[in-house]
Amino acid sequence: MSTQIRDHIKIFDTTLRDGEQSPGASMNLDEKVRIAKTLEAMGVDIIEAGFAVASPGDFESVQEVSKVVKDAVVASLSRTVLEDVRRAGQALRPAARPRIHIVIATSPLHMRVKLQMEPEEVLQQIVDSVTLARDLCDDVEWSAEDATRSEHDFLCRCAETAIKAGATTINIPDTVGYAMPDDIQALFEMLCSRVPNIDKATLSAHCHNDLGLAVANSLAAIKGGARQIECTINGIGERAGNAALEEIVMAIRTRPDAMPYTTNIETTDITKVSKLVSTVTGFAVQNNKAIVGANAFAHESGIHQDGILKDAKTYEIMTPESVGLTESSLVMGKHSGRHAFREKLKDLGYELGDNQLQDTFKRFKILADKKKTVFDEDIVALVDDEVVRDFQRIKFISLQVVCGSTGPQTADLSLEIDGEEFTHKCEGNGPIDAAFRAIKALFPTTASLQLYQVHAVTRGTDAQAEVTVRLEEDGKTINGQGADPDTIVASVRAYVNALNKLLVKREKTAPAALSA
Repeated sequence: MSTQIRDHIKIFDTTLRDGEQSPGASMNLDEKVRIAKTLEAMGVDIIEAGFAVASPGDFESVQEVSKVVKDAVVASLSRTVLEDVRRAGQALRPAARPRIHIVIATSPLHMRVKLQMEPEEVLQQIVDSVTLARDLCDDVEWSAEDATRSEHDFLCRCAETAIKAGATTINIPDTVGYAMPDDIQALFEMLCSRVPNIDKATLSAHCHNDLGLAVANSLAAIKGGARQIECTINGIGERAGNAALEEIVMAIRTRPDAMPYTTNIETTDITKVSKLVSTVTGFAVQNNKAIVGANAFAHESGIHQDGILKDAKTYEIMTPESVGLTESSLVMGKHSGRHAFREKLKDLGYELGDNQLQDTFKRFKILADKKKTVFDEDIVALVDDEVVRDFQRIKFISLQVVCGSTGPQTADLSLEIDGEEFTHKCEGNGPIDAAFRAIKALFPTTASLQLYQVHAVTRGTDAQAEVTVRLEEDGKTINGQGADPDTIVASVRAYVNALNKLLVKREKTAPAALSA
C-alpha cells in the first residue's frame, strides 16, 4: 500500500446528457429522475442532468432532477451563447447545489470550420459567458471542446481567462478520442505548470473512447493533475462512447499502489446502476465488458476453475461482492409469498410502489409456474420491464400467435392506446413479422426496424427472453427493450417500448449538436 496521501477524485456523471446523445438512447423524464436518484445514492459528486436549452423536455429534465437531488451537484450544459447560459440558470433554480457547465471549441479546426471565429472572439465569448454564469450561480465549469487538438499557448490563455472570469472547474476534453495516455498526462502537467491561476480551479478530464483509450486516458489525466473525471455508466455516449464510470472507480479502488486516490462511489451499487441504465436505454452490456459484463466474474477454463476453487485471488483481482454481485439466501419459486418477494426486491436494490409491486408480483407468479428456478436475473428483468412500461401511451395487453412450417403464420394482438383497447390480426413471414405487422396496423408509423436482437436472461430452455428493438424515423433512432418467457411476447413488448420512446423523441427539437 502506497504511503502517499490519497487525494480525492470527484466523479462527474454525464449519463443523462452525453450518454443520452448515443443514437437511440433517449430517456423520458421519469427515467432521468430515477437514474439521477440512483446516481446520487451511489455517491456521484456531480450529475449532469442535460442541456437545458436543447428543448422544453431537456429544460424540464434539468429542472426536475434539480428538485429531487439534494446532496450531489446538478449541472446543465450550455454553449457560450448568453441565452443558453440564462436558460441553464433558470432550469437549475431548484437545485441545492447548481453548476452551469459552459463549453466552446478551442482547436484551430473547430474554431475555423464550426465556430467560424478568430481566437480573440473565442476568448471574449469565454469572458462574457462565464461572467454571466457566475452571476447566476457560484459553481461554474468551463470546457475546451477538442482540447487535445488545441494549440497549447491558446489553451493556456483560455483556461486562465475562464478562471479570471469566475470558472471554478476547468475541463479538458479529448472530444474525438484522439489522444494517447502519455499525451493526456503531459497536457495536464503542462496546464498545471503554465496557467498562473490554475490553483484556483479544479482540473477535469472528459475522454471519449474512439480508440478504446477513454479509461486509460482518464487515469493518465489524474496522474497529470486532474481531480475530476467525467464519465458515464457502462461507458455510453456519442460514437464509441465515454470513459466508463465503473471501470475508472474500480481501477482506483483495486490499484491503490498505482492510483493513491479515493472516490465517494459506493461500489456495491455498480451492478444495480449498470442494469438500470442498460434497461432504460435499451443498450445491452456486452458479455466481456469489464466490471459489469456477464462474463466479468465467470470462469470456464479448467485451469482457471481449479485456481478459483483453491483461492479466488488467483484469477480475480476484485470480488464480485465489491461491485454488487451477491448470492442471495432467498430462493424464489412459485410458492414464494409477497413478503418474500418484496424482501428479494430490497436485496436487489429495488423499492416499488404498491401498484407496481402488485403488477410485478403477478408476473413473477406466472413466470414461477413456468420455470423450476427463478434466478435473480429473471426478477431484475421483470422489474425493469415493468418500470419501462410505465407512463406510456401504448401498452401491451395480449397476443396469440399461430406458427409452424405449414403456415400461414398469424398474430392476434391487443394493445391499449391512449387508454382505449384495440385488437388486430395479421399474417406475416413468421410469427415475429406477423406480430410487428399487427403493431403497425394498430399504430401506423413511418418508423423502420433497424435492429432486432434476442438474448436469454438466464440459461436453459425455460429462460426468459430479453429483446432489443431499434427503430428509425426521420434520422432519429430509438432502442426499446422487453422481457418475457415467451420470445414473441418479449419482442412485442420491446417494439411497443421503442414506439413510446419515439413519441417522446418526436417532441424534442435540439439546436446544433454539442459535445465535449
